[in-house]
Amino acid sequence: MKPKTTALVFLAAAIFAGSLPVRAADEATPRVIRIRAAIGNAVKFDVTSIAMAPGELVKVVLTNVGTLPKNVMGHDWVLLKAGSDAAAFAAAAAAEPGNGYLPARMKDQVVAFIPLLGPRETGEVTFTAPGVPGQYPFLCTFPGHYIIGMKGVVVVK
Repeated sequence: MKPKTTALVFLAAAIFAGSLPVRAADEATPRVIRIRAAIGNAVKFDVTSIAMAPGELVKVVLTNVGTLPKNVMGHDWVLLKAGSDAAAFAAAAAAEPGNGYLPARMKDQVVAFIPLLGPRETGEVTFTAPGVPGQYPFLCTFPGHYIIGMKGVVVVK
């Protein structure tokens, strides 16, 4: 190649390369976990146990497949720290609709959450699984849903 042609090839390659997204070496793709709430308008998650590795990057995608209005039958997904009292959290949450049913005084117990969803809405959260093996409860904090059984556990092992 002639020097002028070589320079143009390198210039074109540099311009093209600069237009591509660059991923950091340590950037990972999360494992996606899909959960559906309110199948047939039932007060249930279709997934009640999730295994994760310590420090694993995960994305939880929650879809409210129900048809009832959000103010009557909204659903969220809240993952708590191991050892948290999910029943106490749910009871405190019921008194805080203005906070999206997340009790402000207990926010230090939350590992990750997806806010309240109405019918046919989808929400997601990406987070790193806790580094300590154990059982981490998750629940829907809409009033009464935990008591009816809208809960589960993330098992980090």
